Amino acid sequence: MEGPRESSALKSRLSYPRKKLLTNALPDELWGTMATRDSKTPGAVGKSAMRKALWHILPLILLSYLCAYMDRVNVSFAAIQMNVDLSFSATVYGLGGGLFFLGYALFEIPSNMLAVRYGSRRWLARIMITWGLLSAAMLFVQTPTHFYVMRFLLGVAEAGFYPGVIYYFASWFPACHRGRAVSRFYVASPLASVVMGGISGALLGLDGVADLRGWQWLFLVQGLPSVLVGLLVLRFLPDKPASISWLTTEERAWIEGELTREAIRIGEPRGHNPLASLRNPKVLLLAATGTLYIGVTTTVVLSAPLLLLRNTGLDARHVGFLISFGGVLGAAVMLLAGDYADRRGDRFLNAFWLTVAMAAALVLIAIAPSTPIVIAAYLLFAASCFTIAMLVSSGWAEVLHIRELAVGAAAINSVCQLGAFAMPFAWGAARDATGGFTLGLVSLAVLTLASATLTMRIRIGVRHKRRLDSAVSLATTTSQ
Repeated sequence: MEGPRESSALKSRLSYPRKKLLTNALPDELWGTMATRDSKTPGAVGKSAMRKALWHILPLILLSYLCAYMDRVNVSFAAIQMNVDLSFSATVYGLGGGLFFLGYALFEIPSNMLAVRYGSRRWLARIMITWGLLSAAMLFVQTPTHFYVMRFLLGVAEAGFYPGVIYYFASWFPACHRGRAVSRFYVASPLASVVMGGISGALLGLDGVADLRGWQWLFLVQGLPSVLVGLLVLRFLPDKPASISWLTTEERAWIEGELTREAIRIGEPRGHNPLASLRNPKVLLLAATGTLYIGVTTTVVLSAPLLLLRNTGLDARHVGFLISFGGVLGAAVMLLAGDYADRRGDRFLNAFWLTVAMAAALVLIAIAPSTPIVIAAYLLFAASCFTIAMLVSSGWAEVLHIRELAVGAAAINSVCQLGAFAMPFAWGAARDATGGFTLGLVSLAVLTLASATLTMRIRIGVRHKRRLDSAVSLATTTSQ
């Protein structure tokens, strides 16, 4: 039975942020069980429609995002050899690593507009094919300028993929099921670390084969599969329910009816300008919080192999296995934390404690006197970093009015990428200035604690609004 707090929240919000984002990792629950706690739980037709949609859409979308995340950060492993071969300083590498996110931020909104114009299936396929070719072409980099240009272009190519998927989901999944689809798609981030860590050491070991260095093989082998997956998306990703043969007439009608009712309930947005939404204090608070934790996470992920090589004494292959295990741990924590947050109804409190844990992990890596402590601290970082972003972003709808959410989310996401651009550059500069990682790690820990403070501030605001909603609901009931 639901408690009063959960019941009040369900009445005052669309079901998207309140649904059980992640379930146990059993196959039936992961893909097929669609029962919800909402009062508008669909009947047999709705359950069947959503089960079919998940099976036909989620595996391909998850594979796509896995490729996207791997191509975004595989430069972290390539840097083990590439930085030496091409004489890249830590500052050069940090700037190039961050330029991806600048290109992503600048072109995210235009890419979203083109997705609406040309259709999600074709535009997502275009994004994947383009970034796959550019990622593979990283093997031709020879100078810092080459590196900067290619990383920037890779960000431009991938811009709009994540929000494009969210837009695509909105044409398939009613609000009471959309959160589940998003969360299962989001788990591809830690799974990408599993794959990347597991194979990158072996690819670096191909050094000298066919006159290519190991880092060149890494870009080639990890980049080209994105092109293939893009072609699969173009061929097999379904467009809209109305054109799909594997849905019955009743199932198509149910999906279209639910989405139509949702659109009527939400109404027209008050504005379409993401820049104008930055005048909203709540959007600014969410953007500032995201800029900090995404910037910190990106910086560490881009430097994790180099950092672990130096601080643990492990070779590249074993560092890869460590990062791979960290990805498994991150995926497990994401599943458990999403389930726990739904049962407790307090996403931002869970995000706060995970952010504090991430700060502690960074400090331990900086000052740890032994390899086992460094390994344990990195695993603590890996267990927390992916889940923070999922919890906070899935809670945006608890902070913003539904009519503010569309443009507000675009603005928040774009601003957050600026942290992912600036912090790796600052990290590299600190490494060159001091010759080590300690200053950078401690600085990132401080920024992480600042993000935790802002997260708690958001939680206070959410709880205050819940109390007001409950008071209004009680007063309305009493007056009746």
